[in-house]
Amino acid sequence: QVQLKEAGGGLVQAGDSLRLSCAASGRSFSRRAMGWFRQAPEKEREFVAAMKLSDGTIDYSDSVKGRFILSRDNADNTVYLQMDGLKPEDTATYYCAATSGAVTWYYRPKSPSSYGIWGQGTQVTVSS
Repeated sequence: QVQLKEAGGGLVQAGDSLRLSCAASGRSFSRRAMGWFRQAPEKEREFVAAMKLSDGTIDYSDSVKGRFILSRDNADNTVYLQMDGLKPEDTATYYCAATSGAVTWYYRPKSPSSYGIWGQGTQVTVSS
């Protein structure tokens, strides 16, 4: 059974940095996509960034582009989200997500419905 384990959240001040990690257990990850979404209280889940593991293609939301960097370690099926220049509006629970299988033609990186596996979430709080 595939599982995602997130780590790295915390409480920081505006302008600080954090790095989130998401370790995937299981087999056959090289053809999947993995990414991050976030959800603030009383708001919908929002796309942050995602990567197609087969070719390294990365998508970012406009709100984090230039501040966040998504990377991976193929050796242990782990993706990292480096978050620099954090803002109070980045405060949310961050969820790691992975597609249930290999990426297909109908994969939409920014759509939560494209992902069938989710982590438990890690809280990021940015104070002003």
